[in-house]
Amino acid sequence: MNTRAILRTVGIGCSLLLASAAASADTAQTEAVKRGEYVARLGDCVACHTAPGGKPMAGGLALETPFGTLYSTNITPDGSSGIGQYTFEQFDRAMRKGVAAGGHNLYPAMPYPSYARMTEQDMRDLYAYMMNGVEAVAQPNKENDMDWPFSMRWGLSLWNAVFLDDEAFKPVTDESAQWNRGAYIVQSLGHCGACHTPRGIAFQEKTMSDQGGKGHLFLAGETVEGWRALSLRNLWTPEDTAEMLKTGRNKHGTVSGNMVDVVQHSTQYMTDEDLLALGIYLKALPPGKDDLPMQVAQGPAPDIVPLPAGMGAAPDEDVPTNIFTTRGGLGYLQFCADCHRANGDGVPGVFPPLTGNHTLQSQDPATLVRIMLTGWRTPVTETHSRPLTMPAFAQLSDTEIADILNFTRRSWGRPDAREIAASDVGDARKHLDAKGINGRPFETPRLADMLKEPNAEQLVLGARLNIDTARMLPDHVGAAMNCASCHLNAGTVADGSPYVGVSAFFPSYGARAGRDITLEERINGCFQRSMNGKPLPKTSDEMKAMVAYFDWMKRETKPEDRVEGRGIGKIDRSIVPDPDNGKLIYAAQCAICHGAEGEGIKDAKGRWVYPPLGGDHSFNIGAGMARIYTAAAFVKRNMPIAFHESFPLGQGGLSDQEAVDVAAYFSHLPRPDFAPKLNDWPKGGKPSDARY
Repeated sequence: MNTRAILRTVGIGCSLLLASAAASADTAQTEAVKRGEYVARLGDCVACHTAPGGKPMAGGLALETPFGTLYSTNITPDGSSGIGQYTFEQFDRAMRKGVAAGGHNLYPAMPYPSYARMTEQDMRDLYAYMMNGVEAVAQPNKENDMDWPFSMRWGLSLWNAVFLDDEAFKPVTDESAQWNRGAYIVQSLGHCGACHTPRGIAFQEKTMSDQGGKGHLFLAGETVEGWRALSLRNLWTPEDTAEMLKTGRNKHGTVSGNMVDVVQHSTQYMTDEDLLALGIYLKALPPGKDDLPMQVAQGPAPDIVPLPAGMGAAPDEDVPTNIFTTRGGLGYLQFCADCHRANGDGVPGVFPPLTGNHTLQSQDPATLVRIMLTGWRTPVTETHSRPLTMPAFAQLSDTEIADILNFTRRSWGRPDAREIAASDVGDARKHLDAKGINGRPFETPRLADMLKEPNAEQLVLGARLNIDTARMLPDHVGAAMNCASCHLNAGTVADGSPYVGVSAFFPSYGARAGRDITLEERINGCFQRSMNGKPLPKTSDEMKAMVAYFDWMKRETKPEDRVEGRGIGKIDRSIVPDPDNGKLIYAAQCAICHGAEGEGIKDAKGRWVYPPLGGDHSFNIGAGMARIYTAAAFVKRNMPIAFHESFPLGQGGLSDQEAVDVAAYFSHLPRPDFAPKLNDWPKGGKPSDARY
């Protein structure tokens, strides 16, 4: 082979080697970016460095501290306003020591004391991702609004000298690999202690791990931005913890406050192995001094005492009887029980239980008060794509909220829970600027006010018969329905068939009967149609109690008056229904409460929780809800619940077309017949959507 051929062969070989090396480097870089993306998920970088409606990692989120307002910075690889010019060494120093590339100190709202415990490999992978996997955004950083002297950053050097421990995480040799993996994530990338560990006078975490003389304080709970970050020590079973972090819910409750963002942006993306490791580590931590012993962690037994004479049938065995005899109990029954149930069990997979709920058992009621005043929303996860909301109850007075919360804490919380005063609620209201504005003149009657009336026992019985009709009157109810199934919150919700003023309009002409009917006849019409049952004797104590309850809500209403919020409103009857689309809407918005096929749902003891919309246990063909446009008007304003922030059930939210479509679907599900239907509308005027 001549010299030229040899050189050509060598050149080709070198080119192949160089190409192979370049491809190998590209593969290594791609893998590092992928690992770094997972590290960024573990660290939840996007949550703090993304403003509402802003671009990911571009900063601008306001962070409220006791010393003023900080704004998170742009950490995209933009060269001017982001971190695009950072070398790895500068990035590592910022992450571990809180010193930016320009030399100024970062505020410890950036959890660099936790990130200091990261491994070098995780740090390098994170750097690769931030520089090569994040879109660069040219967005200048906002100026902080910190009070003096905290606006002077030189003091942070002293803070770091006293409080910063920048040693990397060291595995504990006598613990398992799973335990150590969980400990590493919790103590470093997860920076769980930033919210859940008590802070000192200089706002420093009192300890950064479970080791050492202050290890018992690690993750023992702290109040942050008006939310109580609960103790994570000895928390549930590892599997329960993994489920909560993956989905935002488990059988003990749901996340709230800042944890909504943590689950939504971070923990739901963790591997199952890492989630279980977290649970194993947290379960291994001994309880803190304020944590409940395990034998009372499920809450005290409900207060069951005999009802006063005349109060009717006893409640279910696990319902606190003082729910009917106290202002807090009646307030809970009216505003909370539809989701959390009268027995505090909640609805599995939908609404959180109160029994065994750690938020309810906390000595610090900050989260409870805040949720009542400002509402709450579950995270959006792959498991639960539809977020559920609890609306704000700031329309209630400070005393009403305190009464309800004290009732729940006594019934399902901890025996030694301190009393919540109305002033506690008032102080929180001012801090949160929770005004509770009512956008319409409808005045919601308060069931608690019945206790002031001379016939209080009869009125409470009437309310109970509305709420618990099927169980209390089994001989007269043939369906799994209660009056409150259609008359929401015992008839106290605007556009939810409220009873306000109703008795003033009876006797009145009923087109379906073709004559004037009395209030008692109207009530019995519901028993026979909506509840597929039998009429009550007009002179029975139960009928008298129901009529008394209606009369109590009449107030000063006269027959000629127009009552705000009466009925269920109207809907355009020219809308053409599409039941196929209605079936899709039903599956997305209704099935979680009414069952996949409209069969309703029951609790673990076989008791009905939410009624079926079809089948033998539903309303019959003679009920108003069996008509498309009547059902659509009700759905439009009242269903689904927990859809948005409207008081008191987060109800409504579908468009007119969607309401008509879904009503067309469920109103035509199989249901019981109504033999006397041939006698309806004897003088004509039968609606076009009647089923017969």
